[in-house]
Amino acid sequence: MPGDVLTPPGPPGSVPLSEHPRYGPDAGGGASRGANGRVLVLNATYEPINVCTVRRAAVLLLKEKAEVVEHGSWELRSETTSMARPVVIRLVTYVKVPRDTHQRKITRRAVFARDGWECQYCGARSQLTVDHVIPRSKGGGSTWENIVAACAPCNRRKGDQLPKQANMIPKRVPRVPHPQVFIHVASPHIPGAWKPWLPEAGVAEAA
Repeated sequence: MPGDVLTPPGPPGSVPLSEHPRYGPDAGGGASRGANGRVLVLNATYEPINVCTVRRAAVLLLKEKAEVVEHGSWELRSETTSMARPVVIRLVTYVKVPRDTHQRKITRRAVFARDGWECQYCGARSQLTVDHVIPRSKGGGSTWENIVAACAPCNRRKGDQLPKQANMIPKRVPRVPHPQVFIHVASPHIPGAWKPWLPEAGVAEAA
């Protein structure tokens, strides 16, 4: 496992994530133009840290806990107020974000997002599953460095063989993902307005 990454100190008045007002994704989905559409959340330092619903973003803006960085071309309206539909918001108070990416639970969607939503053996983008590069029966662990996205046909063809035995080497060496991969997990489709704030936006989106 990689060494621990230290979290840079926040500016005066910063608070730990556990003590900050809730800013994470609300339950439920919804159309991108509805109250439950997705909004990219930036830290006070402009680092992307999460995705939330339009409804949650509006609450943060009304409570002056965030400010609009990018907005849509239409408005949200209520009986008493209206505002431009937020697309990217920035938290006013710095949030200390955990850096223990290597300790996060490994899920299929996270592996798919890290690997560009394509099989690491043939490049297929359908029937995706995950494969242990070194099979568990041969001592391979369930770690970020030993799991890749693989289509079902490639997974069956490789079976219980080592990569050299099967002549199937992953296109990219599997690594611990960049934290921004989890934004792709929350929102597989990355809106164009988000991409300037996501250095990892080159990761292929789900088909």
